Amino acid sequence: MTNSDNDVLHVHPDRLLPSEPGLRKIARELYGSVKDLPIISPHGHVPAQWLADDVPFEDPTSLLITPDHYVNRLLHASGVSLADLGVGQTDFSDEQKRNAFRLLCANWKAYRGTPVKFWFESELADIFGIELAPTEANADAIYDQIAAAIATPEFRPRALYKKFGIEFIATTDDPADDLRFHEKLASDPTWDGKVAPTFRPDKYLEPATPSWNGLIDTLGEVSGVDTGTYAGWVAAMENRRAFFKDHGAVSSDHSHRDPGAAKLDAAEAERLYAKARAGEITSEEGDALRRDFVFQQARMATEDGLVMTMHPAVFRNHHADSLEKYGADVGGDIPIQAEFTRNVQPLLSAFGTHPNFQLVLFTIDETVFSRELAPMAGFYPSVFVGAPWWFIDEPDAIRRYRRAVTGAGAGFGRTSGFIDDTRAFLSIPARHDMSRRLDAGYVAELVGEHRLTMDEALDTMHDLVVTQPRKAFKL
Repeated sequence: MTNSDNDVLHVHPDRLLPSEPGLRKIARELYGSVKDLPIISPHGHVPAQWLADDVPFEDPTSLLITPDHYVNRLLHASGVSLADLGVGQTDFSDEQKRNAFRLLCANWKAYRGTPVKFWFESELADIFGIELAPTEANADAIYDQIAAAIATPEFRPRALYKKFGIEFIATTDDPADDLRFHEKLASDPTWDGKVAPTFRPDKYLEPATPSWNGLIDTLGEVSGVDTGTYAGWVAAMENRRAFFKDHGAVSSDHSHRDPGAAKLDAAEAERLYAKARAGEITSEEGDALRRDFVFQQARMATEDGLVMTMHPAVFRNHHADSLEKYGADVGGDIPIQAEFTRNVQPLLSAFGTHPNFQLVLFTIDETVFSRELAPMAGFYPSVFVGAPWWFIDEPDAIRRYRRAVTGAGAGFGRTSGFIDDTRAFLSIPARHDMSRRLDAGYVAELVGEHRLTMDEALDTMHDLVVTQPRKAFKL
């Protein structure tokens, strides 16, 4: 490869499709049938304020680097300080922003073989029309081209929402949030998109943490309910879930160390709650009460209809110093082993066949796809297997997911549809495109093996992109 080849951004039209010519031809047709279908994004972290206020993005770094822990964590592993990428910085100068982009380009080699490379290159080529591969030498030129683009009306958030073909997008929100930006969008006659809040109560379900009592005080204030008792906590949660549903929420989202959910008897729940409010609860007691809280969230879901999603088994903020300096959600979260079958049995025994209950289970532990999640989804009408998430949101893992889940009892119809789970707004089309290409490759294999007809394959592709996310999230 010559030096000039290194400077060219290679975004091949057949990227991620099968290399075998016969299968590639089938996959091209399958991918072509869905590549322009609308994007449905039922779980993500793009701030509603961006679309409500529709203000221009400030600069390439705060748009593409600082909020994206997928990008930041590999740079950090390569020796770049998170502070130099703008993470946790409130006063980040224009020159510092430009230097952060230079650091990304100088370390571009670190992304080889990763999905970040696919997403980022797709953004550069398809959104900004950039033909240069990032290098230390051309970092400023790429930065300037992006900066010039995002200063135009065509690159404001609402314009990009329409350009990307987004049909629906969900944010992730604290139970105490006033959802004013969702209200602003709903009351704006010039806005015709769909942006829904998601109820994320994790912190309010962890009674052994130091911040819990303060959060429960806040919960009482915003709900107007006395949270001094366990019954008050339940009533306050029901109040806030209703508030979220009134503002368009379709789901609640839960992530704890394990997916445990088990009901305590009333007296024990009240006893442990009182200990927690007094700041005297032990870690083991806190886990027991947290699992009861999760069970109660499932019970509430049968009544208000919010879809319950769970993505457990992550060691959050693994590096204490980074947490202290930069806060949470900066890429320092590491997966741990998961177990679902025993942990969710009490919940599914109680609600698994309830007609108003739906549960989408995500994991970063691939070993449970065929052993636990697919068999559950293949029996319980309420259960869907969530798409590969976070560290397994990459080409080879997505292929393994389809092979592990489809034949192990879930088929295609018990899966969630793709979930981008991102704060990086401009990466959303690339992430969904990656999923569509990979699914086209997998379904093409089934056609090539005469396990599906071409008509069945085309119908399946449409279902994976549109029908399944609508079904799993009751859209």
